[in-house]
Amino acid sequence: MTLEIRIEGAQSLKDRRQVMRSLKEKLRHGFNVSVAELDGEGTWQRATVGVVAISGSRDYLEGQMCEVEEAAERIVLNHGAEIVDSFVDIE
Repeated sequence: MTLEIRIEGAQSLKDRRQVMRSLKEKLRHGFNVSVAELDGEGTWQRATVGVVAISGSRDYLEGQMCEVEEAAERIVLNHGAEIVDSFVDIE
């Protein structure tokens, strides 16, 4: 899954890092997925995050990615940010 995030309230790189750190930690621990920033490090108010999980069950992964996306929405909203786009690719 790829999440495009807009951090409207970020006034510095420190503000951006706080939002991203919280998002990555909560998703990793809550869903046992891998999470990494993909790009957007040049701007304070935008970020792209990749989320990866592996399973033998396509149905399980689809459900898990839906739950991860819903949790990510809640997490970033608590920090004054929003997810402006998301993309899921299950192979």
